[in-house]
Amino acid sequence: MTEDAKPADLLAGEVWWKAGVVYQVYPRSFQDTNGDGVGDLRGVIARLDYLAWLGVDAVWLSPVCRSPMADYGYDVSDYRDIDPLFGTLADFDALVAEAHRRRLRVIMDFVPNHTSQEHPWFREARASRDNPKRDWYIWRDPAPDGGPPNNWISNFGGPAWTLDPATGQYYYHAFLREQPDLNWRNPQVRAAMMDVLRFWLDRGVDGFRVDVIWHLMKDEQLRDNPVNPDYQPGEPEIDRLLQIHSADQPEVMEVIAEMRAVLADYDARVLIGEIYLPLERLVAYYGVDLSGAHLPFNFQLIQTPWHAEAVARLIAEYEAALPAGGWPNWVLGNHDRPRIAARVGEAQARVAAVLLLTLRGTPTLYYGDEIGLSRVPIPPERVRDPWEHNEPGRGRDPERTPMQWAPGLHAGFSTVEPWLPLDPQAQSRNVELLRDDPASILTLHRRLIALRREHPALSVGAYRAVSVSGEVLVYERLHGDTVIRVALNFGHESCTTSIPSESAWEVLLSSAGGRRGEGPQDGRFALAGDEALVLIRRGPAVHG
Repeated sequence: MTEDAKPADLLAGEVWWKAGVVYQVYPRSFQDTNGDGVGDLRGVIARLDYLAWLGVDAVWLSPVCRSPMADYGYDVSDYRDIDPLFGTLADFDALVAEAHRRRLRVIMDFVPNHTSQEHPWFREARASRDNPKRDWYIWRDPAPDGGPPNNWISNFGGPAWTLDPATGQYYYHAFLREQPDLNWRNPQVRAAMMDVLRFWLDRGVDGFRVDVIWHLMKDEQLRDNPVNPDYQPGEPEIDRLLQIHSADQPEVMEVIAEMRAVLADYDARVLIGEIYLPLERLVAYYGVDLSGAHLPFNFQLIQTPWHAEAVARLIAEYEAALPAGGWPNWVLGNHDRPRIAARVGEAQARVAAVLLLTLRGTPTLYYGDEIGLSRVPIPPERVRDPWEHNEPGRGRDPERTPMQWAPGLHAGFSTVEPWLPLDPQAQSRNVELLRDDPASILTLHRRLIALRREHPALSVGAYRAVSVSGEVLVYERLHGDTVIRVALNFGHESCTTSIPSESAWEVLLSSAGGRRGEGPQDGRFALAGDEALVLIRRGPAVHG
């Protein structure tokens, strides 16, 4: 192994994304370098050394393309430029170069389902019914009563159709009215968007996370969605209907295969799809003969009850559902869902870190989770998320707050008041204070990532279920002669876990810190409440 080579590269060859760890950066909240209270690309560059120190393999950037920011970058007005809020194309090129110099990959967020209403394509499309760009979007005449063409609901609440008075037709938007959906049945749209992929691939991007990939194709007849018989008052309005016709159409697989074909012309690139669907539909997005997404994002841990039996059942069902050759992946949180520490508490967030970084498959780590960020209170006057304005209580601002780097004014994120509030514990919960603390959650994450590099069993090894007893889940990872056992206590009470008596075992890592090298007592290891252990088999047991 050369001095600068990463084990992940050598273990998996060109498919670096199998052994690697992906780290999601929400650029607005990572590091501000120009004093406007909003993170930028130069800020990401400034923190690349931290990411290299942490040990991750790839940086996924949430959207940075030019946008009026109605949905904070998920409404693109120019797919081939960087929004001035974040910097310039030159800054982006510098980021890619500096990341690659540190052997970090760069994954870009690609938002192909919809554009901004300010995109030149949509401005042309709404100019007249016979404009050449008209069919680049989804337009329909009003219903007989003058209302929307069908009953589809926006994912952010309210109708999914907006009337354009000038042309007398409605256009469809799965999200905000400022985000009109593209018509992916139009070959010209597909060709234009494939060229967008090539534009960024030519600039050195290592892959894409494709936003709402299951939404790209809609029912050709635009039939009404059926009523959801299980809908309960208080749930998001979108859940009133079953999204049978507005998303997850069979033809979407052709589009994804076309994207894969574009990436195949470049070396070692990865295609990740954002998909919120049940397991049986999620795994379909690997495609026929694995021609779909390399990694259909698996968000099931975000939705599964935090109990040993439920998590064990999920792992078993997911592993069983994977197509032959399909590589698994796991996610604990992202910019759209409450943080893991907010869902399970600070103590169990450590157990969750061990779970994420020892399961079979590619883990994606959300910025700030490694320092234990939780739900940050957002005063009403500081709310930014349009979903919160449409449906109070659904907002995503609490999981998008600025990264906390150091004690002091604005926690090292900016020299001015940040665009969103900081965690009230920012003075004690920050990278500078936690990185040298051997018992910190940040140290735990770094050690877990290092273990993945040191032991191929954890990065590319097989998975074997062992047991579920009460709130303790036990499984093993295997590679060659190496056997690593993971024991996770989802409960708050202390207990013990047994190990095979014919082998000698010792502790590699405890989520609570310390214990490395410790052996069993009478064939059992003690587990404190909210503790996870990573054990390694060292050979046959020695009996006195």
